[in-house]
Amino acid sequence: MSFIPPPARLPFFPRVLLWLVERRMGKPLAANRLLSWYPRAFFGSGIMEALVAHDDAEVPRRLLGLVRIYTSFLVSCPFCIDLNSRGFPGKGITEQEILALQGRVPLEDVPTFSPAERAALAYVRGMCQTPIEIRESALEEMKRCFSPRGFVIVTSTCAQVNFWTRQIQALGVAPAGFSESCSILDLDAYRTLKG
Repeated sequence: MSFIPPPARLPFFPRVLLWLVERRMGKPLAANRLLSWYPRAFFGSGIMEALVAHDDAEVPRRLLGLVRIYTSFLVSCPFCIDLNSRGFPGKGITEQEILALQGRVPLEDVPTFSPAERAALAYVRGMCQTPIEIRESALEEMKRCFSPRGFVIVTSTCAQVNFWTRQIQALGVAPAGFSESCSILDLDAYRTLKG
């Protein structure tokens, strides 16, 4: 399904690491397989993924999940939406919040977002534009809601998802079925390749 095929035989170390990750994820990861054509990209991407925050006292798992999902929608990456949205109800994210992250409902109309979540989402919206356009009000809210450390965690999480989304879309990687049964995500609306 991708634009190019993965190598017929993966190099030894990428093959071992990929086996471990795919076993944990329960799905084949086409993007990682494709990156093994150039092992430096494979290892560099993997190291970045391993080092990015997934939970923190100041920036908890739910907020980081919202940042990942919102970034995935903003840059229209079906694979990333599928992966980052999997099991969203179990992460404390409601269907109304998903609709807001998709842009179907104004973020302001969803009362369940905390002030810190609203600040992070407004900042992420600016980070995902091309060119980046961060509003002064979004910057001030980020500074009000987060320490410099938290600010960097939110920023690096959005940037990391942006990195993966651009790479995954440019390789033509399709959704892997992490959220297959969830029609609310409407993955078909986010196709990258245009006719």
